[in-house]
Amino acid sequence: MPNTNKISWVNIILWGIRILVIILILWGVANTIISGKYSASNWISLIVAGLAQGSIYALIALGYSLVYGIMLMINFAHGEVYMAGAFVSYFVANALEKSGFLIRQPIITVVILLITAMLTSTLVALLLEKIAYRKLHNAPRIVALITAIGASFFLQYSFRGFFGTGFKTYPDFGTIWGKWTIGTTTIQVVQIIVAVAALLIMLILYWFVEKTKVGKSMRAVSEDKEIAALMGINVKKIIVITFMLGGMLAGAAGVFRGLYQPQGIGYSMGFLPGLKAFSAAVLGGIGNIPGAMLGGLFLGIFESLGPNLVLQGLGIVGANQLKDAIAIVMLVLVLIFRPQGILGEKLSEEKA
Repeated sequence: MPNTNKISWVNIILWGIRILVIILILWGVANTIISGKYSASNWISLIVAGLAQGSIYALIALGYSLVYGIMLMINFAHGEVYMAGAFVSYFVANALEKSGFLIRQPIITVVILLITAMLTSTLVALLLEKIAYRKLHNAPRIVALITAIGASFFLQYSFRGFFGTGFKTYPDFGTIWGKWTIGTTTIQVVQIIVAVAALLIMLILYWFVEKTKVGKSMRAVSEDKEIAALMGINVKKIIVITFMLGGMLAGAAGVFRGLYQPQGIGYSMGFLPGLKAFSAAVLGGIGNIPGAMLGGLFLGIFESLGPNLVLQGLGIVGANQLKDAIAIVMLVLVLIFRPQGILGEKLSEEKA
């Protein structure tokens, strides 16, 4: 029998990269902490900001994981589903601000924006499923991938044609709600609201998938479509519900993004968050709902802390300008250290 324990040069190189990465991270962290440049209140502020940003990534990442779990495809147009919700809710927010309703009733305004964005993103997601993906359920994955990329560009440039290339700005809810000061630490209230509201939505989704009849049907279809169909489950209906849920989550993420970062609402705003959310889904384990939640939160915190905690400690100039590259680096590191993700399982050849 062949020796299956034989160590290849590829394994040696990968282990060398792993050890080097760990040493660099530890070296950077140690240098930053020893320098004493940042106080405890600075780190707490960065962690809270990371949780708010990470919760947005997690909501988008859940859409990727839900669709992959059911259809085994990466919906690269999901970033544009998120963009559509944020874009349409901006116009509603702008109208409510001009009428004075936003100042009088900010909480009710947020609820209205969430309903608007979730309905818009759900509609876009359902149209994508019906027009672009429905006939591709049994097609080779490369066909579905190319279709998703094409749908992404179509949505981007459709919104560009309708609303122009200029970026819009959400009303500044941070100014309306103010800040909390705890000791020497100052935290924006909007960050807490975004993180808590997103976490609540994620818990509701987890309960829905784990406890309801539809959720159990979704898990059955994820395991084996043919067996699920034989057991009487309407697979096509479950796929539609999956896209619907992904669209609702993306719409909520679009509103939370507008609350947390009012600037930059535009036709291309879905690309980078979509890429980061995909990285978060892979980090947590693609197709795994708790993994997507954990991956998004972890990525948000690491993106917030990483430039100051690691990169500055390594003496990298302009570390904060490299924040957007962290998601890509994280994706590469996950593929090197644990390709199946934090909570993912090794897939069979059929599902890989």
